[in-house]
Amino acid sequence: MKKYNIKLGALWIMAGLCSAFLFGCGGINKMSTKETIGEVITFPLPDGPEEADVDVEPVANISDDFIRGMDASSVLALENSGVTYYNYEGKEQDVFMTLAQSGVNYIRLRVWNDPYDENGNGYGGGNNDVPTAIALGKRATKYGMKVCIDFHYSDFWADPKRQHAPKAWKGMSVEEKCDALYEFTKESLAKMLDAGVNVGMVQIGNEINKGMSGEVSRPAVIKLLQSGSRAVREISKTYKKDIQVVVHYTNIKNNQEIDSIASDLSEAGLDYDIFALSYYPFWDGTMKNMQTVAKNIQEKYGKKVMIAETSYCYTSEDGDGFGNSLVGINDLVEGYPATVQGQASMIRDVCAAANEAGVIGVFYWEGTWIPVGKATEDNSPIWEKYGSGWASSYSAGYDPTDAGLFYGGCSWDNQAMFDFNGHPLASLNVFKYLKYGSYTKNS
Repeated sequence: MKKYNIKLGALWIMAGLCSAFLFGCGGINKMSTKETIGEVITFPLPDGPEEADVDVEPVANISDDFIRGMDASSVLALENSGVTYYNYEGKEQDVFMTLAQSGVNYIRLRVWNDPYDENGNGYGGGNNDVPTAIALGKRATKYGMKVCIDFHYSDFWADPKRQHAPKAWKGMSVEEKCDALYEFTKESLAKMLDAGVNVGMVQIGNEINKGMSGEVSRPAVIKLLQSGSRAVREISKTYKKDIQVVVHYTNIKNNQEIDSIASDLSEAGLDYDIFALSYYPFWDGTMKNMQTVAKNIQEKYGKKVMIAETSYCYTSEDGDGFGNSLVGINDLVEGYPATVQGQASMIRDVCAAANEAGVIGVFYWEGTWIPVGKATEDNSPIWEKYGSGWASSYSAGYDPTDAGLFYGGCSWDNQAMFDFNGHPLASLNVFKYLKYGSYTKNS
């Protein structure tokens, strides 16, 4: 979950689901011909330690298959807002190519059902509908990366604070929502796969500790999860493609709650593969506790575990005039300064702790979400038009008590892995150096 400390106060936002309309209930009647991406471009990992601008200690016994993931959901909205991304030589380049060159092997994309008001104005946060996921997913696939689709089953941010049902599902019973969720999941995934997106896993819900799609009881949520899982399994079978089913939770400092959730999922016989955790070291406790939670899920319930979200800041500066989630020294973890090296060290250590505990991989949350405009400018018109801020004023009708009050820019820009002007930070290469490490001239 994302705790946003902005000028107007603290607010919580999270990650997402997709498409500007509800699909019909008749199922998939015809599969369209799959589009071709063209030549897939891949970049090998180093075969030994390399000299770099950051020191990265090698991680013992880490596999080349360890998920070195990046959530890049906001890229399209940022590019539409005028943002340019560059490579390490300072030349303009597709950000997904830069991510792949830096060792990233998996891209995570949130999806909202219908993140627009009745007049077609986007709610912001990337306006992440199904077409957006397809556009970004194709670019990720082109550079050899798999894609994790993060369905929020909401029209905007879903997290422990809010789990609003999509507008089109308003007034539905749990059973009716189950049918709608099944159809939406199946239709959306079919569109993505037909477009050539290399979907490797699907999150059925986002940080659903306190509910999902307007339902708050755990039995109701499990019914929704069963519908989502069934849809993914059927698509996997139809397309003859192995797609992992993921459930996603946060608040891992509460070990008892996480165990209770996993127990209920097991008792209900939910068909899923991966139990995903959000782990932000500045909010979610120690790495040792994270390992304890992960090991318990694996050993007690026989499920794989991944870190679906983590991050750290590289500066305390604000890039767009909106304010940051991590704003000062009191927000930092001891031993990890707000520097590029501090960011690299934190991500390396999270990956090392996760790998040691048997976790299959780590996703960095929104490492490409950089500022639109300058901190000294009024960037509101751009945020409103293109949805490149965390929320627009148009979201007020859907989420009046949070987004409708605190809408504005990005409070995550100092936790990106690109600088305020779109140049990749040296810390981004931490993913490439996990196995063999790197060294600086002075080390």
